Amino acid sequence: MNKKSSVSLIIIVYSFLAATGFAQKPAALIDKKATAETKNLAKNLHILSADHILFGHQHATEYGHGWSGDADRSDVKSVTGSHPAVIGIDLMGLSGRAEADIQKTIMQLQRNVSATYDRGGVTTVAWHFSNPVSGGGFYWKDSVSKPAVKLIIPGGSHHSEYKSILRHVADFANGAKGSDGKTVPMIFRPYHEFDGNWFWWGRAHSTAEEFKQLWRFTIAFLRDSLNVHNFIYAFSPDNLFNTEEIFLERYPGDEWVDMLGMDNYGDFGRNGKYNPEAGLKKLKIVSDYAAKKGKLAAFTETGLESIPRTDWWTEVLLKTVKNNNLRLSYVLVWRNDVNSPTHYYAPFPGQASEADFLKFYQDEFTFFEKDLKNIYR
Repeated sequence: MNKKSSVSLIIIVYSFLAATGFAQKPAALIDKKATAETKNLAKNLHILSADHILFGHQHATEYGHGWSGDADRSDVKSVTGSHPAVIGIDLMGLSGRAEADIQKTIMQLQRNVSATYDRGGVTTVAWHFSNPVSGGGFYWKDSVSKPAVKLIIPGGSHHSEYKSILRHVADFANGAKGSDGKTVPMIFRPYHEFDGNWFWWGRAHSTAEEFKQLWRFTIAFLRDSLNVHNFIYAFSPDNLFNTEEIFLERYPGDEWVDMLGMDNYGDFGRNGKYNPEAGLKKLKIVSDYAAKKGKLAAFTETGLESIPRTDWWTEVLLKTVKNNNLRLSYVLVWRNDVNSPTHYYAPFPGQASEADFLKFYQDEFTFFEKDLKNIYR
């Protein structure tokens, strides 16, 4: 039995074992009113992570290397015949623009996630959130950017403006429907890489307590005030930790997080520097804490720009995620730019690592969209 025919059997067997006490059950989602499809997605991600990992690619179906907006296309599908199992989108267009442009972006994003859901795939949502109180965009720019975290949390001067922005996020989430009429579940991953200093919400620009307040308010307002019940909430620092204590420095508490993750390019070949053993140690910290708390875990961002190492997929990434009893729901690599000849993280036809990526695709451990069966049931 190959991976493409075994998914339903895995879920049935694991569900029986969990019901009879012979398999670890995941903790309940932090949203007690989460939709049935969202609960099922979390349950099935937990089950599949025991023996598999889903492969993801940012902006996979929106655009790719040299193309944009083509129907039912992704560079990954052009190489393997299947879209990624997990497709990343971004909410960066939902603030700081004219209302008409925001509404247009909401509709475009909804079409994307609805199509992914209808095909049986999974959506993860990042947020490169432009600074809501100053210029500078989402990056921190000295002499331009202002430390906005303390200004948008409750009691801050721009708190009401932040609530208005979150209403756009809720409009997007609540209006994303599949062809079955169900609201589409998504993994929402706000304020990622918060332990670095490159974003305005980063470690140097807010205290740990301010960041925790921001996280808790964001989730509470979306969930309890705006009735968003289709999000799985993911907490993902960069790779600037080497102990559980440091990993949890800005952790808002188990009651505010569903999934634990890590973004890590630095240990996996960036600037020619490879230290996958260090990356594995950090993933083990993430995976072990998630297991201890009954949470999901994921390798939320990684990749090697331009993929110059032709065996990177099997000899670096696959060997890492299959190692050391990790239990990771998915691994996501970054986007393929439309215009840049070098800014891409997944292969396309003719790219040097294409043959190795096909081996990665064919491995029983990796799941792509075609491998998923009834992940929302």
